[in-house]
Amino acid sequence: MDYLNIKVVDEDGNEIPLREIVSGKWSVIYFYPKDNTPGCTTEAKEFSNLIEEFKKLGVQVIGVSRDSQRSHARFKEKHGLKIKLLSDATAELHKALGAWGKKKSYGREYEGAIRSTFVLNPAGEIVWSKIKVRAKGHAREVLEAVREILEVKE
Repeated sequence: MDYLNIKVVDEDGNEIPLREIVSGKWSVIYFYPKDNTPGCTTEAKEFSNLIEEFKKLGVQVIGVSRDSQRSHARFKEKHGLKIKLLSDATAELHKALGAWGKKKSYGREYEGAIRSTFVLNPAGEIVWSKIKVRAKGHAREVLEAVREILEVKE
């Protein structure tokens, strides 16, 4: 679980190991390509709209992209987001969890963030993951997965 030692930048601009953010808490960590793009905005808003449901289950939701902490602050303010956003500028955490790789757009191939989601238990172990997800409707799918993991009936 070396990924827990990877440092990310939190919303206050502090560089801290992921371990400090997820230790002792159930956590949903989702990776997305870029603040303020259509799919990423849809996904962030859907997670924000469901945040109270996640909180009732004792689960924190964290979005991660390579964008700066300042970009995240603007993104949150512009769309009224209620989730935590972390910056992984070097993509080290992306790569460690398999949320980075070859992508294709308009026939051009490049390396980039792969929209992916992971559920971590309080020990920081990955107990559920999905790589290459569709933004729309994904937050609801993750909520259902978390309910199943925690065996919580609606």
